[in-house]
Amino acid sequence: MAILLLTGCAGAPQLAGPPQAPPPTSAPPTAQQSGSVSISPQYAAAGPGEVVHFSAVSSSGGAITWSVNQIAGGNAAVGRIDANGNYTAPNLRLSANVVITAALSASPTANYATAVVADIMPGQLTRTSNPQVAVYSIYLPAPGSAAIQFGPNANENVSTWSQPTPSAYGGMIHVYVAGMLANTDYHLQAMVKLDNGVTFQDQDHTFATGAPPGTAAVQTETTSRFAPQPGIELFDTLIPNEPAQAFATDLQGRVLWTYTYKGSYLDAVQGVKLLPDGNFLVLISFASSVPNQVAANPPSGTIDAVREVDLAGDTIRQLTMDQLNQSLAAEGYNLQLRGFHHDVLPLPNGDMVLLADMSKPMVVAGYSGTTDVLGDVLVDVDKNFKPLWVWNTFDHLDVNRHPFGFPDWTHGNALLYSADDQNLLFSMRQQNWIIKIDFQDGTGPGNILWRLGPGGDFKLLGGVDPTDWFYGQHGPNFFTANTTGVFQLGIMDNGNDRQFPPGVTCGSAGAPACLYSSAVVMQVDETARTATIVSRYTPPASLYSFFGGNVTLLPDSHILTDFCASKGGSVIRELDDSSGTPQVVWQALTPNADQYRTRRLPSLYPGVEWTSVP
Repeated sequence: MAILLLTGCAGAPQLAGPPQAPPPTSAPPTAQQSGSVSISPQYAAAGPGEVVHFSAVSSSGGAITWSVNQIAGGNAAVGRIDANGNYTAPNLRLSANVVITAALSASPTANYATAVVADIMPGQLTRTSNPQVAVYSIYLPAPGSAAIQFGPNANENVSTWSQPTPSAYGGMIHVYVAGMLANTDYHLQAMVKLDNGVTFQDQDHTFATGAPPGTAAVQTETTSRFAPQPGIELFDTLIPNEPAQAFATDLQGRVLWTYTYKGSYLDAVQGVKLLPDGNFLVLISFASSVPNQVAANPPSGTIDAVREVDLAGDTIRQLTMDQLNQSLAAEGYNLQLRGFHHDVLPLPNGDMVLLADMSKPMVVAGYSGTTDVLGDVLVDVDKNFKPLWVWNTFDHLDVNRHPFGFPDWTHGNALLYSADDQNLLFSMRQQNWIIKIDFQDGTGPGNILWRLGPGGDFKLLGGVDPTDWFYGQHGPNFFTANTTGVFQLGIMDNGNDRQFPPGVTCGSAGAPACLYSSAVVMQVDETARTATIVSRYTPPASLYSFFGGNVTLLPDSHILTDFCASKGGSVIRELDDSSGTPQVVWQALTPNADQYRTRRLPSLYPGVEWTSVP
């Protein structure tokens, strides 16, 4: 299921266990024809002992003589071919190409045709440190690609993504195979496609998975009226500190993949994102609510880093907070960041925008002396983690505006990239705002272009102002393909410090409850400066989620909601809103465990969709 699957490409992991072999140093041979003889097929592939039938004819009608690598009839090393053109592949130590020649017996040097067979040795399986992940290695003697089909039996399977050979001449492909249930016997088979159009199926391999580390329990339910969006569910357990905080399940709640790490009691996974290269981007750090004295002297082993990890859970690269602070100082920035938190945003150009916090002594209206105020800093780093652009809340916002939670002043928790204008949307929970920042892929001045939320720059339509704004929000996502002009956002409205119109007493007869959460979809008009409520799902008051969660639009137009910190644990619901009244399609409960954000992925491989998981 997901993450870097190939060692031949740049940045791929160096696998210690799987077999290694040097790539071919010359291009594979090509089929040829001279004189009156023609051969069919011109290209083929075979495993050890497999038979490929070739037919050859001459326009003169003469007899044909067969050879393999210019050896009449072939031999045990290159394979044998009989007088009828039946070629039997040999047992080789390494995959190789052989040339089949059909020559006119009367004039073999003038009248002949050749075909090329890729003799492909069976792939090999290697275990990884993840008990549910195997490495499938197969060597191709010609350029091509391989995907791995796997399932508990031959008739019920899913596939990994297809990965290419490391060079134009062929070579060894290593594919991580993930998405298998625990303690189950699986059948795995490589499906090979060579660039010359030949397809080949490797022999069947078996792999027995083991038991994964403990995760939060997942209880699922599907209604009979609607079908949920296919795929797998990616969980991010913030509380409690389970052995595997990041894990994926099928829609029945069965664990398919886990990620574990060794840190201190402070560490928690605060973001997991599947990257285009098949790896996961994972943010591991302490909560932003940790006191300054603890953050300054964290327990031994505390990680506080952004990592790129593969499917086996191995770290491909990472950036620690200490390293980032050193890089910022080297670039001339006078900043001392405290820690990463809540989100990291990969950009299309390969950069990442990091979210970190810093404490600054400030004179604040209504407070005596100076107050240590906790604000946010955004840092754009390139592929080598070099800082390119820095944005600081202390430079752009009024510290005297602090609706709740002060001196945790802004408490940023999510970043979105606006592809249409290369700017950033930044969610600040303690400000009850989502703001747009003039980023322009790291060339912008960082001005705040607008502020969405109560007391911001937009007029609320389709709801009661101020009650129906979002409060203490989390996990916004674009709900339209366009990200500028008139577009839609899905937002988890946690509702911590919700405000009500004058004369309305929350919780009284006929008035709204004082504390409730909702999943809201807003249409934002940047020009008219209006925010229109398109859809709102407000579950029973028992699902009040005082922090965490997110709202995402699925490909089938269903809405996935995560009420992270509801009473008794997280409630994740997939909603059908086609009737105008949201209906629950599917739900997952994680009793006594809070899922910071959940995501529905088509599979654990970019570009691959699993309609079901065997």
